[in-house]
Amino acid sequence: MIPKRHRWLALLLSFAACTQGPERVVEARTSAEPAPRGSVLLRTAMLSAQNRERADRGLAPLAWSDRLAASARSYAETMARTGRFEHAPQSMGLDREGENLWTGTRGAYRYDEMVAHWLGERPDFVNLPVPQFSRTGRWQDVSHYGQIVSRRTTEVGCALASSATDDYLVCRYAPPGNLFGVKVY
Repeated sequence: MIPKRHRWLALLLSFAACTQGPERVVEARTSAEPAPRGSVLLRTAMLSAQNRERADRGLAPLAWSDRLAASARSYAETMARTGRFEHAPQSMGLDREGENLWTGTRGAYRYDEMVAHWLGERPDFVNLPVPQFSRTGRWQDVSHYGQIVSRRTTEVGCALASSATDDYLVCRYAPPGNLFGVKVY
């Protein structure tokens, strides 16, 4: 129950939340400590989660690519610096990389929780040609998952960069998946 003297503040804050776009969701944490970090832990978490999912689909495991990780790091740092959470502009040529992006409260999420958000798209995924591969009718609802389980993808590299308030995770894939008109696996 909000004390009478604070009701106006609560009302003002709820109005402000309604006018400033979607509510920021922060999941409950079991500890106030920041999530563990480090390049070895990132590599291990990203490879194990994604390769476990690929194995469940009968797909070959992804290999770690330091080249893709460097590309991912460069773009993660750009997003952290600018605060713009959007896919990187890329050519449509042979140098194109697949890309999965994630953002959340700085230090609040473990790497396995980050990749679990992408893997959580599986219930809406149907292995039909892109863009008809979503039960919802929106290809965007399953595109992260589709990239992870793309039969044609063989390599992945990921990196995390942080702003004062947010973490930005980028994973880059080669060759890229989610090709228009092609089944994912």
